Amino acid sequence: MAEIFFTAEPEANALLADNSFALLVGLVLYQQVPVEKAFAGPYVLAGRIDGPLEAATVAAMDPTALEEVFRAKPAIHRFPANMAKRTHGVARHVVDRLDGEPEHLWDDGADGATVLGRMKELPGFGDYKARVYLGVLAAHFGVRPLGIEGLVPDWPSIADVTSAADLAELKARKKAWKESQS
Repeated sequence: MAEIFFTAEPEANALLADNSFALLVGLVLYQQVPVEKAFAGPYVLAGRIDGPLEAATVAAMDPTALEEVFRAKPAIHRFPANMAKRTHGVARHVVDRLDGEPEHLWDDGADGATVLGRMKELPGFGDYKARVYLGVLAAHFGVRPLGIEGLVPDWPSIADVTSAADLAELKARKKAWKESQS
């Protein structure tokens, strides 16, 4: 089992390590909020919905009801309506195109470019987020499709976080990297 240290909550980290859809939801939420908030979101969501945190469960929810779940105090994200919509869209995509299993993005032996292309088809996933997702899978779950070199992030990313101490260091490294890019 992978060990994840994206939040200060052991239960939230365990969910991310054990549940590929939870990890995917964390990546959906990973924008305009701190890493810890984004990746704690799936754990909070799992505690608020009726049923397991699976793509089929979320996809079957009424979008308005899912938005209410995201808005409940404390809100799962600083933009609850938008993130509920994106989470629902990703869940629908996983159900409709991947038989409900995020692993089908990479588990068929496809090369890295193909896997990255599939990730970019996820609602709300551009090149940056898809590369971060691929980097996390490679670093923490051993997902290493042929030709992955050059596709995973070559900048500081959550894929680099392998301990609780790494999270604070990542923030400093990412800030320095961003400053060097401008």
